[in-house]
Amino acid sequence: MSNYFQPAIETMPAAQIKALQNEKFRKQMAHVWNDCPDYRRKMEAAGLTLDDIQSLDDIGKLPFTSKDDLREHYPYAMLAKPLADCVRIQSTSGTTGKRVIAYYTQHDIDIWEECCARAIAATGGTKEDVVQVSYGYGLFTGGPGLNGGSHKLGCLTLPMSSGNTDRQLQFMTDLGATIICCTPSYAAYLAESIKERGLRDQIKLKAGIFGAEAWSEEMRRDIEQSLGIKAYDIYGLTEISGPGVSFECEEQTGMHINEDHFYAEIIDPDTGEILPEGAEGELVFTCLDKEAFPVIRYRTKDICVLTRKTCSCGRTFIKMVKPRGRSDDMLIIKGVNVFPSQIEAVLLEQGYQANYQLIVDRVNNSDTLDVNVEMTPEKFTDNLGQVSEMEKKLVAALKAMLGIYAKVHLVAPKSITRSEGKAVRVIDNRKI
Repeated sequence: MSNYFQPAIETMPAAQIKALQNEKFRKQMAHVWNDCPDYRRKMEAAGLTLDDIQSLDDIGKLPFTSKDDLREHYPYAMLAKPLADCVRIQSTSGTTGKRVIAYYTQHDIDIWEECCARAIAATGGTKEDVVQVSYGYGLFTGGPGLNGGSHKLGCLTLPMSSGNTDRQLQFMTDLGATIICCTPSYAAYLAESIKERGLRDQIKLKAGIFGAEAWSEEMRRDIEQSLGIKAYDIYGLTEISGPGVSFECEEQTGMHINEDHFYAEIIDPDTGEILPEGAEGELVFTCLDKEAFPVIRYRTKDICVLTRKTCSCGRTFIKMVKPRGRSDDMLIIKGVNVFPSQIEAVLLEQGYQANYQLIVDRVNNSDTLDVNVEMTPEKFTDNLGQVSEMEKKLVAALKAMLGIYAKVHLVAPKSITRSEGKAVRVIDNRKI
């Protein structure tokens, strides 16, 4: 029996979902036209008036929004409500110098927390559960979003934030946490720490909600086995709201998009053409009822597929499959498209853990790819001949997956720096 937070909405017939989306879309476009001068100018520059946008059938006429657009309009230009009506901001990391600031009215926060409550319920969560939120709090959306969702559902919430693993494990065991929310790389690190401390029989976890970074099906199976849980994917972006834009159900075959709040498209990343359902391309989102920061046709850079295939959980929301990667995270090495998730899949299939780092460089005008891989304690040896044979086996497996040569370096367990937030997987030293 599937568990829902808002069953009437989550199982709404597709025709009703479409009608609701169109109603909200028309109101949202009026809000954007009247209350966000920068969006209005973008539409006018495209030769559009509000009368040209009557339904979602017209959405292809609208210009896209990119992260660069939001950075250029830092801090207030994309705001569609008076600051007096806003009660919170969240923000991206600002690695290029300027952050993206997302504003929220109380209505926006209520919607966001409801979406996260749906995600927790979809894992089987109820008010009887203890939810340990080990995403970062503060400006990062992970902690506040899942914290609010846990409250909405009525769970006992442990607002741990990221880091301080000893304290994480103390509260996990002492308070009997049943659901853990964090990045998949930190979940893998917690599993390592639990094994080292001999705490496996004291852990009551049944489910984990993992997001904020790419992770493979192989990594899912590894986490599930090591922690004895079901591992669920969750998706979101600060620009759209945060985690909970979509979430995985018990079927674990993709994430249901909260279609009453977000409209999704798949486009050709090169041409911008809208692609049919089932085609792989770049994911684009439009906020249907966000008040303060109503982003329209936001290019996520995530490469995935949308499907309305009937789901055994009973939810009727369209699903997005786990993104294959990001168009901006994709590495082009010797003309070949390489995603870190492909390398991760090979490592896990070969019996290694997802502790690795990719070093890309250019030597004599030719790209090079070095892959540093931690040996597991079971595989660790100082016999150089054995290490060399293990490296050769991995080189062959990576060549079969990628089609290019990668030099593999097996290193000692725990020699690659662990991350308590998003893992840093790629170092690209090319000057391109």
